[in-house]
Amino acid sequence: MSSANIKRWRKVKEFTGEPKLSDFDLVEEQMSTDLQTGEILLEALFLSLDPYMRIEPEHLGPDKTMFSEQVGRVVASKNPAYPVGCVVVAFVGWRTLTVLSPDQPSLFGSLGRRVPDMGNLPASLALGCVGMTGLTAYFGVERGQPQGGQTVLVSAAAGAVGSVAGQIAKMKGCTVVGSAGSKEKCNWLKQLGFDHVFNYKETTVDEALKSCVPHGIDLYIDSVGGNYTYDVVKGHMKVDGRIVVLGAISTYNSDEPLVRDWSLYLVDKQLTVIGTNVARHTDRWHHATTQLLHWGKLHYRETITKGFQHAPQAFIDLMRGRNIGKALVQV
Repeated sequence: MSSANIKRWRKVKEFTGEPKLSDFDLVEEQMSTDLQTGEILLEALFLSLDPYMRIEPEHLGPDKTMFSEQVGRVVASKNPAYPVGCVVVAFVGWRTLTVLSPDQPSLFGSLGRRVPDMGNLPASLALGCVGMTGLTAYFGVERGQPQGGQTVLVSAAAGAVGSVAGQIAKMKGCTVVGSAGSKEKCNWLKQLGFDHVFNYKETTVDEALKSCVPHGIDLYIDSVGGNYTYDVVKGHMKVDGRIVVLGAISTYNSDEPLVRDWSLYLVDKQLTVIGTNVARHTDRWHHATTQLLHWGKLHYRETITKGFQHAPQAFIDLMRGRNIGKALVQV
């Protein structure tokens, strides 16, 4: 029998407010690496850090391993469809080594999703602009149905999803407004070609939108929620406007509800609100990923924390808004 030493991070306490280092525990243990027919052994390269991890504890397995996507390399295989050396995205969490079996249920299929040939692009992009975050942006914009000449607002625009969503909206001929929480982030959005950019920490949403798009918003791609979204809906959506909800990060670290009731404004302006989840479109992921790659126009940034031991702090930093673009841990 053969075995290997592995490391994994467990979530040992329920998050209360902002996640803390004491909420996590690093486990080192021996794991059998003897493979059965059809199985593969995946060595982690990068871990994905995403806001939804703060609020979805049901994804924790019985061993409490912190859940996430990772991109890894197959280092042993008894499955001809996954040869040694191929790169795979799998939803296996914060762990350094994993045996994947055809019998295990998973969002990407039991053995994960093989990453298409990306040429000289880094494997980390399979978790970013051509991975789940890029696909979230792709399908979010698609469901919002922007038309050339319309005005699109993107909240959390310097994040992994928002930055891609804004660029796709620009490709469709829209006027794109983006908000972010620092001068550095706003400068990057200008480099991406956003037509209007504002720092929500230096001005109110109401003041900024009155100044840059007084005619109103046709499509709002929302990853923030809370009072930010209330102000947008109340004062700046056009009649028959669309709101695509991809997340609500401003509320995730709060134990108290932060959303004021904006139902009246939905009725008054005859707005359409669309909640979307990338898992709904798994049958189209390959096509969408191929299109994102073939466009060859998307610019991206990554905030990479090196070292598996630093995963909890990197996640805390993400929830504090300290990343630009996609947040990752390089194992």
